[in-house]
Amino acid sequence: MNKIILKNQENTASEIIIENNLSQKIQDIFEDKKYFLITNTKLAKLYPEILYKFNKKRIIVIKDGEKYKNFKTINYILNRLLEEKIERKDCIVALGGGVVGDLAGYCASIILRGIELIQIPTTLLAMCDSSIGGKTGYNTSYGKNLVGTFYTAKKVIIDPMFLNTLDEQNYKCGLGEILKYAFIEKSCKNKKFYNLVDFLTINQTQDVKNEMPYIINCCASLKANVVSLDKKESNLRKILNFGHTYAHAFETYLNYKKISHGQAVSYGIKCAAKLSFNLNKINENYYNKIISLIDKFSLTDKKIKFKKEKIVELMTHDKKVQNGKINLLLPVAPLEVELFDNIDLPLLEASLP
Repeated sequence: MNKIILKNQENTASEIIIENNLSQKIQDIFEDKKYFLITNTKLAKLYPEILYKFNKKRIIVIKDGEKYKNFKTINYILNRLLEEKIERKDCIVALGGGVVGDLAGYCASIILRGIELIQIPTTLLAMCDSSIGGKTGYNTSYGKNLVGTFYTAKKVIIDPMFLNTLDEQNYKCGLGEILKYAFIEKSCKNKKFYNLVDFLTINQTQDVKNEMPYIINCCASLKANVVSLDKKESNLRKILNFGHTYAHAFETYLNYKKISHGQAVSYGIKCAAKLSFNLNKINENYYNKIISLIDKFSLTDKKIKFKKEKIVELMTHDKKVQNGKINLLLPVAPLEVELFDNIDLPLLEASLP
């Protein structure tokens, strides 16, 4: 078992536990209290043995997909929890990927003004990123994750065995976030240096797949360190949005179809790298290294056309916009990024695919 401690600013801590077959030991990990399980239709069919461990009346199954990450689903979950007389001493368990985790986390943060939360991520993206750090929320027609809270789970139970049932699309989705961590590692202020860029460059794609427990641990450690230093994204934590300002605009434009979140992030990283190179922030060698590593895993191989002026307009709705200015994280050196808010619009448009 590998355990990572995420220190919160309220002098409390949450545990990130990584171990194969951990999901089979759920009852050993849980305490003597009422648990409400939130999952989706796909996982309910894949893992009935896990659902069997919960009271049927306290299992809430939602539809699978990013398009269901909306207020309608939130309202459904809240009503189900209240119907079953949830109490403040109870606990919500999120079994799923980023959509389930964000929705369950948001509901846990607001119902009865906050009850305990446990995350059991089942996708690569959720294991490496979204289940850690307490960001919750849902999407609106104006953009992604514009309504939400910061609410850290008491425990994050990561079982890499869930990846055995992960399809290629979701695997690539997780790879996009992994590359994000690789390109920002020196900015994460973590004491241990992993050099994920070289690791991913040197190893064959199948070898990378086989080393996922190690990679998950690297990413989880990097994120836990950043969040421990900046829980509510007032400063350092903004680096975790590398590629995301572009990505969220792409996803909203495409109505969360055609590409996954991780692939959208990969497109966003390419755009940020191109903009940085055009601004002379990085040299040609590092720019090519970023592009070739993304291409190695075929993360941006879909030919998608965007209306550039619409993408820029959508980027103005991003959470990081301040005083009407789009804030963008750009690479400035190998494995380092910085935030810029004075980007010329023609240069911004020129960076888009």
